[in-house]
Order: sequence, then C-alpha cells, then structure tokens
Amino acid sequence: MPVIREQDAVRHELHGAAFHSYVAPSSGSRELCAWRLDVAAGTTGVPHRVNREEVLLVLTGELTATIGDNRTTVRAGEVAFVPAGALFGLDNVSDAPAAAWVTTSIGLEATLADGSLISPPWVR
Repeated sequence: MPVIREQDAVRHELHGAAFHSYVAPSSGSRELCAWRLDVAAGTTGVPHRVNREEVLLVLTGELTATIGDNRTTVRAGEVAFVPAGALFGLDNVSDAPAAAWVTTSIGLEATLADGSLISPPWVR
C-alpha cells in the first residue's frame, strides 16, 4: 500500500489558499484526487462551478460553504458535499485558520463567474 508522507505532498497556492496534493494522476492515481486545503483566517473564496463531485471534511477550524443557494458553517468533523455542476464558494470568516481534506475524481475543472476555466494542477 503506497504511503504519501506529509513532506512529499506537493503544495500549490491559489486565491489565498494552500492546496497540499497527496493523490493525483501525477502521483499514480487512476481515479481519485485528494488534498489538504489550508484556508487562512479572514479569507473570502472565489465562487466557482465544479464539473465533478467534491467532498470536503473539515479537519480544523470552521469554514463557510455556499453550495447553490445554501450557505452554512461547516465545523471540524463535518462534511460538505458539492454536487457536480453546483455553484460553490468557501470562506473562512473566522479569526483562526482552517483546514479541510478534499476528495474528488480525476478531471475536476472549475468555471469562474467570468467564464474562465481552471484545471488545477493538484488534480492532474
């Protein structure tokens, strides 16, 4: 069973958040992608529409998730499920950093409000 050590995770930064990629096609995965997301206190995320389902398990702190028309606080130990095609935004309105574990399938792309498409390196 392969083990990816914390020091081997590949770090990426986008829109004020850090993405630590553990599982991706670049690391040998054929189906799944998984990363740790670190969101600094006071961070406002960028709303986007995803083409694949995503599951976010909050590890520490709390995050405000907007999924479609629903906006709610997700705390440590709780999960946000983002359906494919949903408009999604993630904010950290607290005064403490937060972290989440995110899992999705290969091929995730995000469409921003201006129509631009992002194919994040942590899912390739």
